[in-house]
Amino acid sequence: MTDILIGTEAIASGIVTSHQLRRWYRPIYPNVHAPRDRELTLHDRTVGAWLWSKRQGIITGQAAAALHGSCWIDDDADVELIYKCPRPPGGIVTRNERICADEWQELDGVAVANPVRAAFDLGRFQRRGDAVARLDALMRVRPYSLEDVMMLAKRYRGRHGVARLKAVLPLVDGGAMSPRETFWRLLVIDAGFPTPTTQIAVFDEDGRPVRVLDFGWEDFKVALEYDGEQHQSDREQYLKDRRVLPVLGRLGWNVSGVVKEDDPVGVIQALHGAMTARGWRGRIQIPAYAYGRWGPAGIAFHV
Repeated sequence: MTDILIGTEAIASGIVTSHQLRRWYRPIYPNVHAPRDRELTLHDRTVGAWLWSKRQGIITGQAAAALHGSCWIDDDADVELIYKCPRPPGGIVTRNERICADEWQELDGVAVANPVRAAFDLGRFQRRGDAVARLDALMRVRPYSLEDVMMLAKRYRGRHGVARLKAVLPLVDGGAMSPRETFWRLLVIDAGFPTPTTQIAVFDEDGRPVRVLDFGWEDFKVALEYDGEQHQSDREQYLKDRRVLPVLGRLGWNVSGVVKEDDPVGVIQALHGAMTARGWRGRIQIPAYAYGRWGPAGIAFHV
C-alpha cells in the first residue's frame, strides 16, 4: 500500500491534521489524497480508486492486469472497478456487475480480479486489436487458462461484450513480447496466412541456440522479427542482430525484420512472396485497415 489516503479517515485517526492535509497533499478523487509532490503512477491511482470505493470495489481490466505484472499500460489509463456507482469521478470506470468469490484475490491488501476474470473483462471491453494485445501481455506474465475464461463466458452468458470476448480468445498468444508484435501477428492472420508460431527457438547444426524468433512458420522456415526501438538504439543489440542473420540464412531460414514505420501492405506482399517460394499455396487478401493509419480495430500504426 502507498501513502495514498482517505482524507477524513486520516484526520480522524491522527495521521495528519486538516492543515497538513491541505498543505502536503492534493485530492486525486473525492476525499482521496496523494502527496502533493508525487507524480502519480497507475498503481497510485488504482489504490486511490479502491479507497474512493470505500474499499468495496474490485479492481479489474487494465489496472488489474498491471497489478498482476502486465507491461505496456499507460499511467493515465482508466481504473476499472466492479462497483455500483452510476457517476464515478474522472479516471474511474465503474461497472455494476456480479463477481464471484473465485474470481478475485487480494494483492497488497487491495481487492483485484484474478487473471482469469481480468482477462474476461479485457476481452469484453477493449477493441479487438487492443484486447488481443492486453490479453497477450497478461498471458505472458500470469499464464491463465483460456478454457477458464470460456467458463466465465458461460457463467455470464448474455453479458455485454461476451460475443466479442469469444471472438478474440482464439487469437491470444502469450509469446508476443509487445503490442506491436501482436499487431503484426494479427495482420498476417487477417491477411490469410496460417496462424504463426511465436517464440521459435532455432539451433545450429551442433544443437547450439542461435535465436528465438518472434513468430513464423517452422514448416516453411519463414519468420518475421519486430525490431522495436531498443533494437535501433542499442548498438550491441544491433550488432548481434546483424551477426545472427547470416547464420539463420545458412540454416535455411528466411527472416524479415519489420519496424513500426514499415508499410503493412508491403510487408504482406513480401511475406507472400517468401511463403510462396517455400511451397505455400494459400491465398491472401490484404485487410482494408492495412491501407490506413489504424491497426486491427484498435492498435495504432504509429504509436
